[in-house]
Amino acid sequence: MNQPLWPVDLGPVICVVGARPNFMKMAPILRAFSKSIPVIPTLLVHTGQHYDKDMNDKLFEDLRLPRPDINLEVGSSSHAVQTAEVMRRFEPVIDQHRPSCVLVVGDVNSTLACTLVAVKKGISVVHVEAGLRSYDRKMPEEINRLLTDQIADRLYTTERRAEDNLVREGIAASRVCFVGNVMIDSLIHNLEFARSPAATLTGGGFDAAVLGGSEGYGVVTLHRPSNVDQAETLASLLRVLNEISHQLPLIFALHPRTRTNIERFGLCHLVDNPHLMLLPPQGYLEMLGLIAGARIVLTDSGGLQEETTALGIPCLTLRENTERPITVEQGTNTMVGRDTDAIRRETGGILAGHGKQGRVPELWDGRAAERIACDLSRWLLDQHPPEAKA
Repeated sequence: MNQPLWPVDLGPVICVVGARPNFMKMAPILRAFSKSIPVIPTLLVHTGQHYDKDMNDKLFEDLRLPRPDINLEVGSSSHAVQTAEVMRRFEPVIDQHRPSCVLVVGDVNSTLACTLVAVKKGISVVHVEAGLRSYDRKMPEEINRLLTDQIADRLYTTERRAEDNLVREGIAASRVCFVGNVMIDSLIHNLEFARSPAATLTGGGFDAAVLGGSEGYGVVTLHRPSNVDQAETLASLLRVLNEISHQLPLIFALHPRTRTNIERFGLCHLVDNPHLMLLPPQGYLEMLGLIAGARIVLTDSGGLQEETTALGIPCLTLRENTERPITVEQGTNTMVGRDTDAIRRETGGILAGHGKQGRVPELWDGRAAERIACDLSRWLLDQHPPEAKA
């Protein structure tokens, strides 16, 4: 039996990535599209919002992602300049390829910029990971989320509460589809390929024997401006991490912004501790291995809140709010903000065996991308029915 073909008059789906978290979300989507019946044709556009050649090459290799068809090579800049430059460079792509729709993921500047271009050109927009809200409009990501959702045509959500957020904001429920979490698709698909923590530590120049201790180890990431751009705040967090590391060795994957500010503020003495192992930014498979083997994760990353919940690893989130409340309500995540007493107390409880158990949320089952492919194919084909034969 011949497999049905995508209509010739229906263009490809332009899939946009711009920053590291987007790659993990897009990989399972592209896999699902390639297995869909009919196969959904795609054009992968990398805006270059965050670009480091070595890290990008490794991410594409780790995730077995196809190389981008187009790289806009925008690079870093202020929010306004970066958003404008993505728009300027993305518009000719739309004009040349006339896609059936533009699919964006997450909440980075590229997400909003490409959405604005598509909508103004009369092209449908599909937003994966819609409806998440921190209710903190000081976060640039929150503005990107709000505006993208308002003008997107099809919105795929990771949790049921997200639809409530969207409907409350005046978005018709008919535009929303609950599919689950594509970030967890990537985690489940790649867990067997995760690099061992010992190999990662050895590669970073540390003695992996520390992992043989009965206490295990913890993982730390910090990168948000609210945590690392003020000397006093960063110093306070580093002091409590230094203190915890004497109870539990900590592996600290240092974001370039954090490393720069540690040096700029003269705080190197606070991380000069053999129990606090500083590593450069890690690849996806390295971080996955580290997290999966950890006793605790201390982070301000949104993605790690989800991954630790899926893996059942206790997580302390060093933020005042989260756009992923399901990880607190159902998962293993606890919000501690920058309260050093709370960080000490919650860490102590986890080390004493009293960490949150949690459960894996609904539809975080590794099949979210398949559901997206099924729904999107039907949605697009319904809008462009084949012409009746004479």
